[in-house]
Amino acid sequence: MTIPDLPPIDNRPLWVFGYGSLIWNPGFPVAERRVATLRGWHRSFCMSSIHHRGTPENPGLVLALDAADGAECHGVAFRVRDGAEDATVTALRERELISSAYLERLLTVEIDGTPVTALSYVIDPAHVQYRGGLPLEDQARIIAAATGGRGPNDEYLDNTARHLAELGLPDPDLDWLSERVRALKAS
Repeated sequence: MTIPDLPPIDNRPLWVFGYGSLIWNPGFPVAERRVATLRGWHRSFCMSSIHHRGTPENPGLVLALDAADGAECHGVAFRVRDGAEDATVTALRERELISSAYLERLLTVEIDGTPVTALSYVIDPAHVQYRGGLPLEDQARIIAAATGGRGPNDEYLDNTARHLAELGLPDPDLDWLSERVRALKAS
């Protein structure tokens, strides 16, 4: 795997915005976590997963931030422990930029109404793995059938939906998908 040659991230303190698996598995030393809102983007199962939650032969779907006018995404802003910033950026790049379908961005999130710059990973809508606009039923069928290097696709969905609910941030689409995928797998 080749990580793209990207400039260093010099933001201090370093905040990272999590909207999917980072919420329940950040994988870096966290000094603080806060509920945050990102405007102009929405959480969506719009990226085909051929590594972590699917394979090239049977791709799964993972969440990405997809740009949309008037949208907002509620998630978690993590402040990286002082001194761990560079190692965190390296680890996130290895994890998130595995296929270049994500783009690394510094975006403004709001924490209790206060703007904070946070490292974020958004979908590249021009990338071959972009699957924006799939009906929920199609998403459910893909998620129910896929497994990748990090496990079953439905495990990723359920963990994310459950952790969002625990934070008081339910996502109706994820809740519907979780229920539908359970029904598909039971049949």
